[in-house]
Amino acid sequence: MNVSTEIDKIKRSLMENGYKLTTQREIIVRVLLENEKDHLSAEDVYMLVKEKFPEIGLATVYRTLELLAELQIVAKMNFGDGVARFDLRGEDHEHMHHHLICQKCGALEEIKEDWLTELEERLEKEFGFRVLDHRLDFIGNYKECDNGVCKRTGKAVS
Repeated sequence: MNVSTEIDKIKRSLMENGYKLTTQREIIVRVLLENEKDHLSAEDVYMLVKEKFPEIGLATVYRTLELLAELQIVAKMNFGDGVARFDLRGEDHEHMHHHLICQKCGALEEIKEDWLTELEERLEKEFGFRVLDHRLDFIGNYKECDNGVCKRTGKAVS
């Protein structure tokens, strides 16, 4: 993934909706792109942005993330830990990607393939319901975690 190319796409999307890619917004988007697999919370984004742009306020980060979610540039999601996290939506897939979430260690893995195409076609055919988007989270435990070895940290789970 080329960060500059992705920023240009996001800039176009903002402009199409009457917004500018301000310096603050660009730094926030850059942090999201550079940490795509981490599913950052607003506070995580704020801490990383503050390293590059110390003047930025937490409220600016929240407003920007909410705007990006409203424009469907990012998805706002909760993985059961009570924290809103932000995940970039890729143009390479029609729908949001799916996740494997380990209840024991908290590890999160993305599934980029769209496994629900046949189900969507069936829903439209049988119910006249056209799916616009979907997201699927699988919650469970990795075998290693069930055996007492945390997949994420490599330490025994207490």
